[in-house]
Amino acid sequence: MRFLLGVPLVFGIGLLLMSCEDKQTSKKTNTTIVKDSIVPETTVEPKKKDARVYPKLTDANAMDFFLDYEKENPEHKVRITTDFGIIEIELYDKTKFHRANFVYLTKRNYFEGTQFYRVVKDFVIQGGSSDDYNLAKRRQKIGKYLLPPDTKRGYTHKRGAVSMPSSEMDNAYKLASPFQFFIIQRHGGADYLDDDYTVFGEVTSGMDVVDDINAVKTDEGDWPLQNVYIRKVELIE
Repeated sequence: MRFLLGVPLVFGIGLLLMSCEDKQTSKKTNTTIVKDSIVPETTVEPKKKDARVYPKLTDANAMDFFLDYEKENPEHKVRITTDFGIIEIELYDKTKFHRANFVYLTKRNYFEGTQFYRVVKDFVIQGGSSDDYNLAKRRQKIGKYLLPPDTKRGYTHKRGAVSMPSSEMDNAYKLASPFQFFIIQRHGGADYLDDDYTVFGEVTSGMDVVDDINAVKTDEGDWPLQNVYIRKVELIE
């Protein structure tokens, strides 16, 4: 009988001890889970927006603006991605207003989505415009201004020269439209343009792309039958 009574007693003590161990284990386990599930708080900083406020350019303020802008923005190498491939150009430091203008328009993403809209066989390809209505709105945000020609820097309209066309406005000084540019494709160049248009850069890579664009079919107004888009313009140095 003592043995029989002792069995339940021992069994009961064993259950009690197991219960205590389970509780301790449960506490340890719960503590571990809670500890493992704690994620340290991280502060996510919002992306900084471009806080610069650009003036709306006019004939009255454009030259002063670019005089300051060219000092703060020394980039002079540009990569143009087109439907036909990549063209790289170098902008001349001596034509500082035209270089600054091109850099400024590039940083304002003006050229993206524009086209080489005028192609004259064995002569030039001209870009920076489009028949897209949104382009007009983009220009309005930047402003309405003209750059005077800067033709006395010793540069010539050789093959690969990057130059600025005359403005659509009639004027005696052949003021240049700041939103457009053209590249001389002709072998032998076109130096007879030197006194009238400003050469402000040259193609350093991608003349084969220029040749391919120059070979596209056009209508009577020299507009390509199939649009030739400028997909991206970026500063690389």
